[in-house]
Amino acid sequence: MNHLCDNDKELLPVVDAAGRVIGSATRGACHDGSKPLHPVVHLHLFDSAGRLYLQRRPLWKRIQPGRWDTAVGGHVDWGESVAEALRRETREELGLDDLKPEHLMTYLFESECERELVHVYRAVYDGPVRPSAELDGGRFWTLREIREAMGRGMLTPNFEDEIVRIVTLPPL
Repeated sequence: MNHLCDNDKELLPVVDAAGRVIGSATRGACHDGSKPLHPVVHLHLFDSAGRLYLQRRPLWKRIQPGRWDTAVGGHVDWGESVAEALRRETREELGLDDLKPEHLMTYLFESECERELVHVYRAVYDGPVRPSAELDGGRFWTLREIREAMGRGMLTPNFEDEIVRIVTLPPL
């Protein structure tokens, strides 16, 4: 589905630091600077050569338009588990259904406009990736390419913060 903008009325769960649902808020409220903590999923998709797939965020996105980001990233919907959200987002964004993701960590991310409880996963996959129209494409990057792009405004700050937590990047 090709969106012209995010649905600000979409209902998202609000959670405590342990991930327990304590309420709900609209997507718009979650991103308006009031910062209710809401859960999201990230999937880092590696191939067997150690390259990492990144998606390019479309220019219509309110947050970080046009920058390269985690292969899969999305909100946990109201009434949905983290595992269900990860499967749904992976299918919607990359057209993949058969991955066996491994949970790496959960952490709190805060920016000027939002607070997210980020559930981070990784998977290895060597087949075709079919990015949806929700994305502006994607490709596999070497860890050296990622290291060279860091700090240059090409990658999302969230991705730059997260990638160094899960892999050792080569020196410049």
